[in-house]
Amino acid sequence: MIPPKPASRPDRVGLLEYGRRFRRDILSAQPARLYRAWMAEFRTPFFRSYLMNDPALLDLVLKERPDDFPKSDRVREGLAPLLGRSVFVTNGDEWKRQRRIIDPAFGKGRLRDAFPAMKDAAAAMVARAKPGPQEIEVFCSHAAADVIFRTLFSVPIEDALAARVFNEFRDYQRTQPLLNAAALIPLPRWVPRPHRRATTRAARAIRTAIAALVDRRAGEIAAGTAPDDLATKIMTYPDPETGHRFSPDEMVDQVAIFFLAGHETSASALSWALYLLATFPEAQARVAAEAPADWDAFDLGDLSKLPFTRDVFRETLRLYPPVPMMVRETTRAETFRGRPAPLGAQCVLSPWHLHRHERLWSDPDAFDPDRWRRPETKESERAAYMPFSAGPRVCTGAGFAMAEGVLLLSRLIGAFEVAAVGAPPVPVAHLTVRSRDGIKLRLTRR
Repeated sequence: MIPPKPASRPDRVGLLEYGRRFRRDILSAQPARLYRAWMAEFRTPFFRSYLMNDPALLDLVLKERPDDFPKSDRVREGLAPLLGRSVFVTNGDEWKRQRRIIDPAFGKGRLRDAFPAMKDAAAAMVARAKPGPQEIEVFCSHAAADVIFRTLFSVPIEDALAARVFNEFRDYQRTQPLLNAAALIPLPRWVPRPHRRATTRAARAIRTAIAALVDRRAGEIAAGTAPDDLATKIMTYPDPETGHRFSPDEMVDQVAIFFLAGHETSASALSWALYLLATFPEAQARVAAEAPADWDAFDLGDLSKLPFTRDVFRETLRLYPPVPMMVRETTRAETFRGRPAPLGAQCVLSPWHLHRHERLWSDPDAFDPDRWRRPETKESERAAYMPFSAGPRVCTGAGFAMAEGVLLLSRLIGAFEVAAVGAPPVPVAHLTVRSRDGIKLRLTRR
């Protein structure tokens, strides 16, 4: 059985019609040929962009010359009201300085420190789960947010400030796509942007709520009562080269992206993983059989005892990468596969297309967790897998995300059987890859 993906548009369609479809959903707007092309060039009177599926081009942009291909200002423009100058949108020396402060908090040994808080959030998730039909995206958003608040600020989602951030973010996430038309179509500044006022108001409300959390922690640090969690580490760690520490405003920027990256993406991946297991009962039974009998004794090292669950989560990230597209920008004239690209051209790197590419994967649309353990798995498949990006800008929390996903998936499937309800969900791109009309599952206690 093949899990659903949105129907691609015909290979040829007019620019205005493409624009309308892009506004509705960037996934279904893409032509079917992109699932087999090594590169596609898009030209309009205003811009050029290049969608890159060629592994050599991916290495060039992400690994070999990353400084020559910074993140596009077009993406930053859409997300700046929420993320400010966070590590997700900055480039050059500013980005490097931010990573020097942030990376140690997610370094070796830090995941072990944070794992007990993840376990507490997983236990709380199972306790909240009720038998019967569930809107699983809402359920997973709550669980993923709880993980973020427990590991970042040592508070459960029931904390008043944490709940305020979660509620504001839930209302925001469908008003502003992670990639909007401006990311691929550099419109003149005078062209109105849809939802700009509503999005700006929502972003301001989220940042105000985050600022309250940061201020509370700053007071705890000053009083010597702050817990030794991720927020404390990041707020107190100086840049080893300059001695700079994040100011409160800078910390609000970083917490906003931690919440976006750690909450939205985790909730998306967990929702799709549960749907896939509901659709494939044999795989679900294997995940349930792996789940430990004694969760109290379960530790970070025991995740290695859940290899099939991990492969299910990896396969989910392949089929439904939470961030479907990333955009870089040329800083000088380039040549891509023999085609000239001017200064300022947009380089679109699409895990959504790479992970289902017909020339890179065997059975690209099939849900096949066992593919990750077959010795004959093609090297091209492993090279094309990039749910967390690659190179110097790889997601600093990738290890946290994998541990969290496997833990939550095993914990829930060990306690409940899940079954699909209603029509198959259709993926669309909002802040992350979500279902157009939600994902309905029925939970039954084991």
